[in-house]
Parts: sequence; C-alpha cells; structure tokens
Amino acid sequence: MMLTASKLNRFAMIKLPSAWICGVRVQQINDTKCVTSVRHRWVNQNPFNSIFWAVQGMAAELSTGALVIGKIKDSNQRISMLVAQNKATFTKKAKGRITFECEQGAAVDHAITKAISTGEGQTFWMQSTGRDSHGDVVSVFDFMWTIKLKRPV
Repeated sequence: MMLTASKLNRFAMIKLPSAWICGVRVQQINDTKCVTSVRHRWVNQNPFNSIFWAVQGMAAELSTGALVIGKIKDSNQRISMLVAQNKATFTKKAKGRITFECEQGAAVDHAITKAISTGEGQTFWMQSTGRDSHGDVVSVFDFMWTIKLKRPV
C-alpha cells in the first residue's frame, strides 16, 4: 500500500478540514488495517464533557475510508466510492484519547476485485471500533461502502 499516515493526515488537513480541526489523525495504515485517533478537547466536546458523537464518526469513517482509498489507488482503476449507510453504538463516554481501528482490508480487496471482474458496483460493510486508553470500547461504527468503476473518459 502506497499510502502512509502522514500522507493521509496532509490529505485530511486540505480535504477534511473539520476532521483536522477536531484533531482526527491517522496513526497507522497497512494492507489489512487502519488506525485513527482523536483526543478529547474543548473544540470537539459535547455538553456532557466527552467527545461529540459526530467527531467519533469522522475518526471511525476515516479508518475505514482510508483503506478503501488505498486499495482503489493500488488497483490502478478509476473507481468511485461512497458511504451509503452507517450505524453506531455507544457504550461509554469518550474521554481522553480514543483510537479507532478497522481491520477489514481483505473485504475491500474482495469488493474491488469483484467490481473490476464484473463491471458492477459493489456494496460492503466495514466496522471500526473505538477504544479508550484503558482498552474499553466506547463506540462501534459500521459503514456501508459502495464502489463502482467509473466510465472511461
């Protein structure tokens, strides 16, 4: 995978300024997983003194979407991507640094291979789990991604 955490963080600063301002950062990315994090700060808090749910969603989505972006780049194909649905479950207040991890690179590989071989759009779910510094799960996000080959120019 050609993408690095620093390249994705520069991308976020330019293309995802709200995520950047809220402190969402990519910590690690490889062929199988992506790890992002966000730290509780004044700018991203809710009235209950924890990280606002939408900020958690940005970090979680980036952990899944970065894998999709990287796999599309590696395929050398023109492929569009879009989140069609998402679901979230919150189990604990998000305080301190929350780390989101998605380990579904293989699912993205499968969907891209199928999209290229069939020429049809593909839909697949990816999950990102957010944990606090103690390892406790604070939230789980599921994203339904759709990918489709773009028509030749």
